[in-house]
Amino acid sequence: MPKSRVCCRLLAVVIAAGLTTVHGRAQTFGLEQVNDSLYHLTLTTDSTCEKWILPFPIYRFCTGDVNGDETDEAIVGVVKATRFFKEKGRRIFIFKNFRGRVRPLWMGSRLGGTLHDFRLKDGKIRSLETTGNGYFVVAEYKWSHFGMRFERFLAKGVTRERADTIFNE
Repeated sequence: MPKSRVCCRLLAVVIAAGLTTVHGRAQTFGLEQVNDSLYHLTLTTDSTCEKWILPFPIYRFCTGDVNGDETDEAIVGVVKATRFFKEKGRRIFIFKNFRGRVRPLWMGSRLGGTLHDFRLKDGKIRSLETTGNGYFVVAEYKWSHFGMRFERFLAKGVTRERADTIFNE
């Protein structure tokens, strides 16, 4: 039995989501917490169990079809610094199933403003962000060839309370 398959079954804390079929085969993305800043993103298919190590704190995990290929991707919110943004912040990573293996589709360094939260709604990433002046915006982003492209604002320059209401609609 391959080592990755054994590891997938042994860890106790598992969040699974996104049971879909790819060419008639089931796939499930899951997130296993090893400790407070180490996670394994797992992809379980009919015949394999693959994992991708995420050595960052995770604040959000969901699955859904982001790029319109009728297959669910894993959307993971991580807290980390980047080469261009040295201060730790919330980022979005998107992973896909490529021939039974977890592969990055997009590892975004930033959206528009400072990211607080995101969710997947109707194939689009809905974000809750702050701007430089301290107000909140709720925006939608859509997949465009290489990454997320700004689609529209649902709210601009609003309070946190109002932004939360719109974000959760």
